[in-house]
Amino acid sequence: MTDGPLIVQSDKTLLLDIDHPLSAECRRDIAPFAELEKSPEHIHTYRLTSLGLWNARAAGHDAEQVIDTLLKYSRFAVPHSLLIDIAETMGRYGRLRLESHPVHGLVLISNDAAVLAEVVRGKKVAPLLGARVDDETIAVHPSQRGFLKQALLKLGWPAEDFAGYVDGQAHEIALKEGNWKLREYQKLAAEGFWHGGSGVVVLPCGAGKTIVGAAAMAHAKATTLILVTNTVAARQWRDELLRRTTLTEDEIGEYSGAKKEIRPVTIATYQVMTTRKKGVYAHLDLFDAHDWGLIIYDEVHLLPHQYFDLPLIFNRDADLD
Repeated sequence: MTDGPLIVQSDKTLLLDIDHPLSAECRRDIAPFAELEKSPEHIHTYRLTSLGLWNARAAGHDAEQVIDTLLKYSRFAVPHSLLIDIAETMGRYGRLRLESHPVHGLVLISNDAAVLAEVVRGKKVAPLLGARVDDETIAVHPSQRGFLKQALLKLGWPAEDFAGYVDGQAHEIALKEGNWKLREYQKLAAEGFWHGGSGVVVLPCGAGKTIVGAAAMAHAKATTLILVTNTVAARQWRDELLRRTTLTEDEIGEYSGAKKEIRPVTIATYQVMTTRKKGVYAHLDLFDAHDWGLIIYDEVHLLPHQYFDLPLIFNRDADLD
């Protein structure tokens, strides 16, 4: 316990005194595992969640590091029950693994028989599993990969995915900086996405989320599918990409109600993708039209999830809000 900038509460909220001289250092150190909820003028509120702790674990942080960080910056004693909860929650990560088997393809593996038995009994998990290979291994149909990971998260047993991604089709894309430069926060956002494999960018209007998307594309250097809310947004993306990157008009296609162009960079609207005729979503085949190396969801908070709750498996999958 020190005279630190952080107040750690038993309800898993963290209160950060931003006027404290160590606030910037503390904010940086808790960022990998704590989610920002509110940021008024003097006190910022963060929260510890299971998903945040598991994401930290996936990024290489362990429970000891998280606990040490809280103890280092906490102004008062950290509740002991919270420390136990952090250790137990992070200890659940990695007990289940998705791997690629040379004979059986995608499989779910666990060295903990009790954990495997528990998840197999799950009503939403059992239908996604195939035949049991051995005492520690169960086959999984590749098309159920995303659904299975979501179902396991809800059960509280996140699966560490070692099955890998399919490399997307390469396509040269570079930023065309001249009379403008990528801002530092935009650069950090794009790099964070690339090293993490996915990400959600939350920025105010006018802060340049589209430019972050362009920077992500420059990292991926691959065919890219961009999903947007309407044709106005599609044409804004097209104009911005022509201005900010080395892409030409012939390399960018629009897939909407008015046009059906599939090119190395294709911008499609949610509306056309979710159009159903006689019970069939014909345009969802667009996902298979190219071996996409990157998918960007624009304004992801408006994503029609009942149609897009799909196990999309690509080299890089960026969610850009």
